[in-house]
Amino acid sequence: MNDRSREVFRRLVETYLEPGEPVGSRTLSRALSEGVSAATIRNVMQDLEYLGLLSSPHVSAGRIPTQLGLRMFVDGILEIGDVSGAERAEIERSLSGNDHDISAILDRAGDMLSDLTHGASLVLTPKSEAPIRHIEFVSLSPDRVLVVLVTADGQVENRLFDAPLGLTPSAMREAANFLNAILEGRTLSEMRTVVTGEIARRRAELDTLSQSLVEGGTAVWAEETDGRHERLIVHGRANLIEGTEDAAHLERIRELFADLERKRDVAQLLDLAEGGAGVRVFIGSENKLFSLSGSSLVVSPYMNADRKIIGAVGVIGPTRLNYGRIVPIVDFTAQLVGRLVSSRG
Repeated sequence: MNDRSREVFRRLVETYLEPGEPVGSRTLSRALSEGVSAATIRNVMQDLEYLGLLSSPHVSAGRIPTQLGLRMFVDGILEIGDVSGAERAEIERSLSGNDHDISAILDRAGDMLSDLTHGASLVLTPKSEAPIRHIEFVSLSPDRVLVVLVTADGQVENRLFDAPLGLTPSAMREAANFLNAILEGRTLSEMRTVVTGEIARRRAELDTLSQSLVEGGTAVWAEETDGRHERLIVHGRANLIEGTEDAAHLERIRELFADLERKRDVAQLLDLAEGGAGVRVFIGSENKLFSLSGSSLVVSPYMNADRKIIGAVGVIGPTRLNYGRIVPIVDFTAQLVGRLVSSRG
């Protein structure tokens, strides 16, 4: 866009965001500082509509920014100011207190953001290492998985991670069933230790059972192709299965292979769950959770003393949010929450 198109676009979006109504060329001609005719503005608006930045909901009803237009405005044109003195004082007052309960701080942050912005607040809490009472894996799409963790104190924590290639819903259910059976008040990392021990025991039993086959030349270990999966190739399998004892021996090896792979899948899911995240910024249909209601999410992560992202706070509202005001409020709140959480360990 040239300077004129950029200015027309900026003024149109800013005018639209307040009432959420289509903006006409005459309204813009009065708002622009330089004298530009309504006809010229209409031509510019047509060009912007052709680029996919504007749309016309009704004939001769003015234009509104599209989702793509809002994204470009937020990323490249929006001028972010500072939080006003009154808003800064309100945020600091709301989050002040001597309590060491991080949950209470985050609850107050959510209430304050909702009151201050007149939107719905979103608070992502720090990952906990509390004992787990229940774990569940939910497939959101072929490549995204949500893990739901219910801790012993009743807190519910959701984490997102990229699904491993070939992961099926049945495999996730089986993994969840196995993990829930061994929970016993363990944390995720403690469960990982239990699963690793199971893998080591299964591997040792498999090596013992296959040793006689390998030594007798009946079978041979194939080299690992991906660093994880190995294969035991049995020669003359038809002759081997003729003997009942050998057939049972081979069946036990097959069962151990299957069990070993299941345990490895569980371990992989635990690794992904421990490293799962979920902090992103969406406008409209960029966020599948809010696409039907035409909403946007303004979110900012907060960090601990080591500058590691441990959570996020945000505001959910219509796509015509006052981004220039809400973005700095969310950002300042995230910084303050990060300092408070860090100071309380």
